[in-house]
Amino acid sequence: MFGCPQATSFLSRDFSMPSAIALIPARAGSKRVKDKNIRLLAGHPLLAYSIRAAIDSGVFSKVIVSTDSEAYAEVARQYGADVPFLRPESLAGDKSPDFEWVSHAITWFASQGQPFDAFSILRPTSPFRLPSTIQRAWNQFTNDGHADSLRAVQKCTEHPGKMWVIRGSRMTPILPYLNEAAPWHSSQYPSLPEVYVQNASLEIARTSVLADTGTISGHSIIPFLTEGFEGTDVNNETDWWYATHIVEHLAAPLPQVS
Repeated sequence: MFGCPQATSFLSRDFSMPSAIALIPARAGSKRVKDKNIRLLAGHPLLAYSIRAAIDSGVFSKVIVSTDSEAYAEVARQYGADVPFLRPESLAGDKSPDFEWVSHAITWFASQGQPFDAFSILRPTSPFRLPSTIQRAWNQFTNDGHADSLRAVQKCTEHPGKMWVIRGSRMTPILPYLNEAAPWHSSQYPSLPEVYVQNASLEIARTSVLADTGTISGHSIIPFLTEGFEGTDVNNETDWWYATHIVEHLAAPLPQVS
C-alpha cells in the first residue's frame, strides 16, 4: 500500500515541498492521568496545543487526530483538526505499537485518494512544542534529502552508563564499559560520552518507510535537538505540576490557542 509508487514520488519531486500530514494520537485510555489528552492546561485541553502548533506551522496539508473516542474527536474538531474516522479499539490499547495506528491512518487516506509523501507524529503530551519548532524540524528534514526520518532528542540527565539490571539478589551494569581504567558506573558524568534520549516532541518520516522497513522511523534517522522547554513531556501528576509551574512562573510559551 505504501511501497514503490509513493516512494518514487517522494524522491522525484522537489524534496523541499513534499506533501505531509500531521498525526496527533489521542487515545482515551490513559491510566497514569485519566483523560490527560483533554485535561486543561492554562485554560485549554492539552490536545489543543499540538493541533494549533501543527496548523500554525504551515507545514502540513492536513492535521488529523487519531482517537478512539468521539468525545475527544469533538474537542479536536473544535480546535481545528480533522477527525475523519475513529481509531479501532484493537489499535488503541496501552501496549498498541505506534506502527499500527500510523499505518491505519496512512492507509485510510491512501484509500481515499489522498497519499502523502511524509508524516509527522505530534504527541499531545508535548504542549511546549511551538509552530517554530515544527518549522525548524521540517527544514532540517527536507534539507537532508536522504534520511528516512527525523526524531526529537535531548541530552540525557541520567546516563545509561550508571544504570543497572537486577537479577535475583545481584545486579549488573547495562553498559559494562571502561572509561580508561574505571568502569562507566564509577566515572564522573562529565567524563562519559554524550548520550541523547528521545522525547515526545515530534517525529517526521517518509511514508514509504512503513512498507519498506515495517517501522515508523526506518534506518537512517536525523537527530533533532529540542531547545528550552520544547521537549517537556506531560504524562503523570508530577509532570502536570511542572508544566503548570513553567507556564505560570517561568513564562514558557505555549502555542497560541483561541
